[in-house]
Formats: sequence, C-alpha cells, structure tokens
Amino acid sequence: MTAAETASAPRVLVVDDQTLIRTGFRLILTARGIDVVGEAADGAQAVVMAREMKPDVVLMDIRMPNMDGLEATRRILALDPDCRVLMLTTFDLDRYVYTALSIGASGFLLKDVTPQHLAAAVRLVDTGDALLAPSITRRLVERFATESARPPAVHGDLRALTPRELEVLTHLGRGLSNAELATELTLSEATVKSHVARIFSKLNLRDRAQAVVIAYEKGLVRPSDSGTGGLTGR
Repeated sequence: MTAAETASAPRVLVVDDQTLIRTGFRLILTARGIDVVGEAADGAQAVVMAREMKPDVVLMDIRMPNMDGLEATRRILALDPDCRVLMLTTFDLDRYVYTALSIGASGFLLKDVTPQHLAAAVRLVDTGDALLAPSITRRLVERFATESARPPAVHGDLRALTPRELEVLTHLGRGLSNAELATELTLSEATVKSHVARIFSKLNLRDRAQAVVIAYEKGLVRPSDSGTGGLTGR
C-alpha cells in the first residue's frame, strides 16, 4: 500500500448486531490500511457513535434490535449528509435494500463479501461513487419500485431537467456507465459528467444509486428497459 493510499484511507464505523461479523470486518479492513474508528451493535448506538466519531463510511446492517439500519441511516445522513452508508445484507433481494437506496445509502454488500471486495467497496464509496452490482440492483428495483408500500420519492421535480438531462437520467436508470452514456449519446465523457452533475444538483440526488431509484419511480425506465451497463463511477 502506498503512502498516498494510507493518508487517504477512509474512517469506517462497523454496525452489526453480531460480534463475529463486526470483528471480522474490522480485522479485514484494518489489515488493508483502513481505519475502523468504532463498532456498534445496533442502530441507536450507531447514531451516537457516528455523531461523535464522524466516520467517512458506515457499514450498516439492516436488521438489528432497538433501532434498525434504515432508521439509523436516516438519522446519520441527516446529521452528516457527506457520510456514506453501505448496507450489509444476507440476501441479495432484501426488500429493505431498495428503501435504503431511496433514503440515501450509497450501495449494499452481501455479508459473505470477499475481503478484497469489502476493502475496495469502502474505498469506492468514500470517493463519492455508488456501489451497485448492476444485475442485482436492477432486480431489486424491478421487484420493489412499483409496490404500493415503497417510500414516496423525496427528490426534485423532473421538470427542472432539460430534455438532454432527462435523456441522460433515463440511461442512468438503465445502468449505463459514463463511458457507455458517451457512446450511446455521441458525447464526450466530460460532457456526460457535466450532465450527470447537474442532474444530481437539480434533483437533490446523492449518487447514481438514487438516480436509478428515481428513474424507476418516475416511470422513465421499465424493467424490460434495463441494460447491461455498470453502475459505478460518475
């Protein structure tokens, strides 16, 4: 690991009600030069620790006693909008993951993630990107986006977007990367990045995770429209 990587290592809070999982993640991350600033056993404790320790990234279990990961995520992001939350789940089609993405989580990981993937995921979301496995994410959105029990969209009005920005958002919802968007729309990647940044600003979106969610919620993308592109990288 280079000196630059060590200096820029994210500060992480690990939240899970199982001691073995917390310990395992802490050992994995610490061995790869990532600073684990604390461990919390439930959502309520996580909110307190996040307020005190101001981590860059929170690894957040969904189902916990006292306060679940969804409510804890809401409270942590309300306190610190710059914090990034990665949800931990046992099932790749956990309905709660969709809700988590809607309220601002930057992605999710299965608990059987490899050590290399875990460390890479933490570093990725710390840079401001979303961590989304395209096939799993599309299945999540397709399964839950149209259900009446979904949380209401809290993002901005699509009427604020230009026709080109609306087109870009639609492709984001299909899962296209910036490079794929540039090819699809015959634009430079720099121009695509500018469009994406303006979309995020106008709709009050944190990252591509929420862009995918709003594209489905607003009917810009239907399940059959999903492409095969990646969802990492702005």
